[in-house]
Amino acid sequence: MSSAEKALKERIKELTCLYEVSSIVENANIEHIESTLKAITYSLKKGFQFPKETEIEIITKANTVSTNKSTENTVTIKANISIFNKAEGQLIAHLNANKFKREDFLDEEQLLLNNIALKIGSLLERLEIIKNEASLKRQMERADRLSILGEITAGIAHELNTPLANILGFAELLKDDLKASNKAIEDVNKIIQNAIFSREVVKKLMFFACEMPQEMKRVNVIPNIKNAINLLDATFRKEQVKYIVKIEEEELFLKADPIQLTQIIFNLLMNAIYFSPKNGLVVVEAKSKQNNIILKIKDEGKGFLPEDLDKIFQPFFTTKPTGEGSGLGLSVVHGIVSSHKGIIKAENNKNNGATFTVILPKE
Repeated sequence: MSSAEKALKERIKELTCLYEVSSIVENANIEHIESTLKAITYSLKKGFQFPKETEIEIITKANTVSTNKSTENTVTIKANISIFNKAEGQLIAHLNANKFKREDFLDEEQLLLNNIALKIGSLLERLEIIKNEASLKRQMERADRLSILGEITAGIAHELNTPLANILGFAELLKDDLKASNKAIEDVNKIIQNAIFSREVVKKLMFFACEMPQEMKRVNVIPNIKNAINLLDATFRKEQVKYIVKIEEEELFLKADPIQLTQIIFNLLMNAIYFSPKNGLVVVEAKSKQNNIILKIKDEGKGFLPEDLDKIFQPFFTTKPTGEGSGLGLSVVHGIVSSHKGIIKAENNKNNGATFTVILPKE
């Protein structure tokens, strides 16, 4: 076979390989991306001058696949896999170093590798776009659900406020009329205590629905954090939970309602204490970043189940045992943060526990 015929045969192999890989990428199943990458390696292998001796490897952040598990003691040619113009992986062709030299790779094979790397990059970009679209859709659906819940909650709170005020008022009057009967006064006190508890639940509902009036002021968040910790110091000691505050700045100012800002910190700390194990550590961090103040509260508890992360800010959802939580604490925090045009998110830590991050605008 002449050198011209040999060169033509190699070009046909390369074009056939390029066509096969294009088809694989076009028909890729996004849910089985590793299988798709594996298919690409075997197709690409056939496009090289020594297909039986060539091993192909694809390395990305999420996956590493190859036609052969062993890629040691080899000579290689490589091409970067770029995702949104950033190198995020490599496509590598290997030849056994005992039989071949780096110069045994054809220039056209490097070009083929470059072209396939571009196609893999396009495939992974498509995957990222689909993931982002799905995530955005979930966020929008969650925001819609919370908005509807907020409207329903506000209506319920307003409807309950008046009868609760009447119950408390008439109970107090009845108490005055029953001074001679200790048993009757005891029963009336129970009515009053339960009515006060119900009123507090209504207040939390109104906080969630952003119906509570706000007095926005320029506030230094650091004293609010210290005050909340001081208020809970006895609780920390009782539950045998330690805490540490990591704040480098002396002042972190933002525009907020001071009472509601304290309630955010207080509720998140109470939540962290509740889920912390004995001798667990709660970490409180606060810092300024551009136009925002960022507050983080970390615990060493059991964290959240993946399916619960989308529900934890919904009213009446709780992971606490029945009778130990109303399921309103975190929804109240969410309502306050939203009313301040901020963001709150929860995530599990790498080892154990969870972190709540609150981002509030300075103005």
